[in-house]
Amino acid sequence: MNNKTNSKVVKINNDFKSQNFVHTKKIQAIFIVFILTISILLGRLAFLQFVDGNQLKEFAYQQQAINQIISPKRGSVYDSTGQVLATSASVDTITVNPEKIKDSSEDIAKTQALKEKVSKALSEIFGLDYNETLAKVTSKSQVETIVKKVEQDKVEELKKWMDKNDVSIGINIDEDTKRYYPYGTALSQVLGSCGIDNQGLSGIEYAWDSVLSGTPGKIVSSKSASQEEIPNAEETYIAAENGSDLTLTIDLNIQSVVEKYLKQAVENNSCENGGSCIVMNPKTGDILAMATYPNYDLNSPFTPNETVAKTYDSLDAEGKSTAIYKMWSSKSVSELYEPGSVFKIITASAALEENITGTDIANDFNCEGFEHIIDTDIKCWCFPSSHSSQTLRQALENSCNPAFIQLGTRIGTSNLYKYYKSFGFFDKTGIDLPGESRSIFIVEDLVKPVERATMSFGQRFNITPLQMISAISAIANDGVLMKPRIVKSITNTDTGAVTTIETEEVRQVISSSTANKVKSMMQSVVETGSGSRGAVTGYTVGGKTGTSEPRYGREEIDGYVASFAAISPVEDTQVVLLLTLYKPPKDNNQGGQVAAPAVSQMLTEILPYLQIPYDADVYDNSDLIMVPDIRNKTITEAEKILKDAGFVTKITTSNNKNSTVVIDQIPKPGVSLLKNSIIMLYDQDTRTSTTVPDLTGMGAWVATSELKNANLNINIDGSGLVVSQDPPKGTKVDAGTVINVILRQSSSAGSH
Repeated sequence: MNNKTNSKVVKINNDFKSQNFVHTKKIQAIFIVFILTISILLGRLAFLQFVDGNQLKEFAYQQQAINQIISPKRGSVYDSTGQVLATSASVDTITVNPEKIKDSSEDIAKTQALKEKVSKALSEIFGLDYNETLAKVTSKSQVETIVKKVEQDKVEELKKWMDKNDVSIGINIDEDTKRYYPYGTALSQVLGSCGIDNQGLSGIEYAWDSVLSGTPGKIVSSKSASQEEIPNAEETYIAAENGSDLTLTIDLNIQSVVEKYLKQAVENNSCENGGSCIVMNPKTGDILAMATYPNYDLNSPFTPNETVAKTYDSLDAEGKSTAIYKMWSSKSVSELYEPGSVFKIITASAALEENITGTDIANDFNCEGFEHIIDTDIKCWCFPSSHSSQTLRQALENSCNPAFIQLGTRIGTSNLYKYYKSFGFFDKTGIDLPGESRSIFIVEDLVKPVERATMSFGQRFNITPLQMISAISAIANDGVLMKPRIVKSITNTDTGAVTTIETEEVRQVISSSTANKVKSMMQSVVETGSGSRGAVTGYTVGGKTGTSEPRYGREEIDGYVASFAAISPVEDTQVVLLLTLYKPPKDNNQGGQVAAPAVSQMLTEILPYLQIPYDADVYDNSDLIMVPDIRNKTITEAEKILKDAGFVTKITTSNNKNSTVVIDQIPKPGVSLLKNSIIMLYDQDTRTSTTVPDLTGMGAWVATSELKNANLNINIDGSGLVVSQDPPKGTKVDAGTVINVILRQSSSAGSH
C-alpha cells in the first residue's frame, strides 16, 4: 500500500517561483530605504526647527507684517548760554506706492498714462530726472522714495497738484526732520554736520551721534498673501525715543570774537595754511572757544569753502573726498605741529620744580648768538647778535634759544621726559571730539644732545595745539592738569532729566609755588619782553611767543608756524588762549609780530565780557585792610584774628602756640595792606631778615609775587611797570617790611 502511494509522488527538480511571496532580501532593502528616508526628513525638520527656525520665523514675519518706521527727533546742541547751535527742523519725505497708482477702471493704458502724468509732476516740482522718476513710479516695489528733506513750499505745491488732478492714493507725504545750523559757519569744525539720513558725519554730531540720534519707533500691522494690508488688523505701536540735547562749554559770544580776529589774522598776515585758536578755563578744563580758519558752512557740508574750491575741480574722486574731510577737521585737535618757543615755559617749569635754577639768578645763562652742541651750531633767533648774560626771567623775555639749550642740558633727558609725560604730551587729552591725533616724540633712549637741545626750545617733536594749551592751563591752575571738557551736560528730551559731565582733574604736575614763578615770568614776557604786543590795557597778561621752523625738506609745504599763548589775569587766571598761525610769509613769521596783536584784540573783548575786574580794581587802595594789634595775645589767638582779617601769618617757634604770647609783629599795627599780605609774628626778640629784590620793570602782580617770595609786602602807587622802589634793591630789611613801589605806563619792543 505504501509503495502504491509513493509511486504517485512527483519529484520537482526546478526552483519554485510564485508572484504571491516577497523575497526576504527585498524586504530588508525596502525597510532600510524607508528608515533612511524617514531619518533624512526628521533631520531636515530638526534643522529647520532648531537651526534655521529664527531666520524662517523672521522671513515669515516680514512677509506677513507691515512695519512703518517712526523717526525720532534728533537732539539739539546748545552753547553754554543757551543759544541753539544745531537743531532739527520739520521737513517731509515723498514716497510712492507704484501698485496703488492706477486708473479706477483698471485699464492698462489709462494706468500707464496716469503713472507718466504723476512722474512728470514729481520731476518738475522737485527738479528730478523724469526717466528716473518714471522708473520708480512704474516699478514693482511696494514703496519707492522719490525725494527726502523737502521744504514746506514744495510740499504745498505737490498737495495743490494732487487736489487739482484728483490723485489721493499712491503718493505719500511723510513727516521727517532736517538738521539746521542757525549760525552757518560758526564753530563748524567742532560742531560737525549730519548727512541726509540725519547721522553725524563729523565733530560733535559724529562723536555724540548715539546720544543725539535717539531710537526709532514703529507701527506693525498685518498683510495678506496678496501683500495688502488687512483691514481692522491689530496694530502694535512702539514709540520712538527722541535724541537727547547737548549743552556745550562753548560760549558763542567768545567763539564769535575768536573767529573774527582769527580770520583777520590769517588774511592780514597771508597765512597760507590757515590758523587755529583755543580759549580754555584753566580751573575746569572747559573749552570756551575753539576755532579753525578757513571754516565752512554747516548747512552745506559737501560744498567746498573758498580755499578748497581753488583746486577742487582738478582733483580726482579720492582727492575731492580727502579735501572735504580735511576741511571738516579741527586743526586744534587733529593736526600736529612743532610748538616752538611757547614750549620754553614747560622747560622752565621742569627746571624750577627740580630746583635746578631760580627765576632771577644773575649771570645764570650766557648767549653768544649760538650754542655749540657736539659738531652743530644751533643759532639764537637774534644771531649774529647775542643776549649775553641773563637770568631765567630775562631768557624767557628774550626767548633765547642758547639759554634754554643750556637749561635742557642741566635738566637732563630723563627729567625732561618725566615732565613731558606728566604734562600730558605723551597721551591724547581724551576730549570728546573725533580724530584726536597722537603726539610724535623720539624714543627717550635715542635722544642725543642735539635732539635734547632742540626739544628744550620746542622743536623736532609734534603735538596738538590742544595738548599745548592743556599744559599751559595746568601752570595757570596752580600746577593742576585738567582734562579738556567740551560737553557740559546731556538733557533727556522725553523726561527732562539732566546729566552733568563732571570736570576731571588729571594730576598735580608742578607745585603751586613753581606755577606762580612761571606765571610771573610770563607776565614779564608781556610787560618787558618779546610778547609786548599781547598786552591788554587794564589787565595783567602773561604770555609766550612761538616761532617754529619747518621740518627739513618740507619748507615749502609746511612753512613756519607763528603762535602766542596768553594767560589772564595773571594773579587769578580765568582765561588761557593759544593762537596758532600756519605758514605766514618768510619775512614776517615771528609769533610776537603776527600772533600776539590778534591775541590782544581777542582778550580786549573777552575779559570784559567775562566781567573780570580791571587790574586797577585788583590793587585798588580802597580795598586795603588795616593791620590789627595782636601783641600780647597768644599765637593761636593772633593767627585767628589775622586770618579772619584777610592776612597770612608766619612764625617760627617750637613753643606751645596756645600759651605762648606774641611780643612783636611786622608790619606794625595801623598799617594798611592788601589782602593776603604777610604778617610776621615773633615770640622773642630775634628777627628774620631778608634782601629786597630788584622790582624795576615789573608789573604789579609780578612785583607782589616777588616780594611775597621774599616774605615782604607791597604798597603800590600808579599802574603799569615799576619805575622806582623804596627801600632800594639789595637792602637788608626785616621780613614783613612794606616796600613802596611807583608804577608808570611804559612799553618795550620785542617780537620773537
